[in-house]
Amino acid sequence: MRKLIMLTVAAGGVLALALALLADRPVRRNSAPDKTPQSDTFEEIDAHIERQMERLNVPGATLAIVEDDKIVHLRGFGQARPGGEAPTPQTPFFIGSLTKSFTALAVMQLVEDGKVELDAPVQRYLPWFRIADPEASAQITVRHLLNQTSGLPTLSGEIALADFDDRPDATERQARVLSTLVFTRPVGSAFEYSNSNYILLGLIIEAASGESYADYVQKHIFIPLDMSHAYTSQAFAKQNGLAEGHQYWFAIPFAAPNMPIPHGSLPGGLLISNAEDMARYLIAHLNGGRYGDVQILSGTGIEELHRGVAEFRTMGISVGKYGMGWFDSVFGQTKLLWHTGILPHFFAYMALLPEQKKGVVLLFNASHHWMSPVLTDFGTGVAALLAGEQPAPSRFGFIPWALRGQLLIPALQIAGGVATLRLLRRWRLDPERRPSGGRKWGLHILFPLIPNLLVTLTLLPVLGKRRGYLMHYMPDYTWIAMACGTFALVWSFLRTGLVLRTLRKPHRRDP
Repeated sequence: MRKLIMLTVAAGGVLALALALLADRPVRRNSAPDKTPQSDTFEEIDAHIERQMERLNVPGATLAIVEDDKIVHLRGFGQARPGGEAPTPQTPFFIGSLTKSFTALAVMQLVEDGKVELDAPVQRYLPWFRIADPEASAQITVRHLLNQTSGLPTLSGEIALADFDDRPDATERQARVLSTLVFTRPVGSAFEYSNSNYILLGLIIEAASGESYADYVQKHIFIPLDMSHAYTSQAFAKQNGLAEGHQYWFAIPFAAPNMPIPHGSLPGGLLISNAEDMARYLIAHLNGGRYGDVQILSGTGIEELHRGVAEFRTMGISVGKYGMGWFDSVFGQTKLLWHTGILPHFFAYMALLPEQKKGVVLLFNASHHWMSPVLTDFGTGVAALLAGEQPAPSRFGFIPWALRGQLLIPALQIAGGVATLRLLRRWRLDPERRPSGGRKWGLHILFPLIPNLLVTLTLLPVLGKRRGYLMHYMPDYTWIAMACGTFALVWSFLRTGLVLRTLRKPHRRDP
């Protein structure tokens, strides 16, 4: 057993080292020149970001900090692309679900223009909208969608994120697919985060304004806020230096330059911006909808956007409220309005400290479903430093190790297969060592089935409706599950058969 453990650990270490070498990414950290003089707080934040990037293997990041109505700190870290330049505060990144706050802002603009009512049913604007229950279909309102209390499940939004249809009606087609959906809870009864809510809101914006979602956001938000490096199209962003995203495989980032995009999910998570432009956006939120001489929404409208109303829980513990594209929670003594954005190859974090009139945005060019809580803690730590508090100890430091630990599964399977074959050979050569009775069935047949069956269970999510989502947001887990889960299933039957066959063979007798 000691030899087996040492061989397994060595195999896992060799595989992890090989992946690190294949990543071909230097670890040096570059930074763009500062646009404003650094205070002690900013130096502390920059140092914290560099330490966390090194710890988490984040290839590149950009930072913006605002106070009152000014941008007070901008920085770039790492690399915008493998072997390339450092990202600058003007380098575009996908911002993921930070997009939802833009969609909510657009809806509130239409509310103030008298074109949308928050408590009107969705069917007023989208008469064709249906779920399986006609009564529930008629009960869902615009406010329900904004606050993620419509009853639409997380799963429906994840399925949409793996739909790469790029036809002009892709968003509507994703919404029409919901017509067969059966709700598990009454409309308005509880919070459940789902991209489907914001896909529908994007269609409502189009129906009420008479403009495409992309055109509306460009005309009514990007241009007034002078967000000149914000985009609704990946093609345009690439022409202007879009950072190259990375996918984490076993906690090591690999460049993913040709990642497909679910165009129909644009209103829920596909806007592109940069740190400097996002800083302007945060300034408007901190100042009652005003940026410079431009008023993009009334102060009352901004307050409505920021008012958390739907309680959300993590592992059964209430950690704040959600409302209209923002999470509302408290860190230490500091009130935070925040949101994250996750794509397969980009991650984003923004936070407002409304009582201190400060805000921060962090954009990363690497992501993974399981790394989301780790990167969220990263962002929250920066917000804490900005508030004058110390970051909390990481609650999810084990996750990168868990991702690396997946490599032990195939190594253990190989080691287990070799050990079984050697054991069978010993039994054939020395029949006296063959077990019998309870020892045979318990120790050598039933007990070895347990780990194989557990690994086989990892196949279930991959074979279900989330397969497309998992392939893009958790590629390492998906391939490990498919390869090792299939092997475990086959090996469970094969090993049991080999053991029984060997133990049933008659003993050879000496002449």
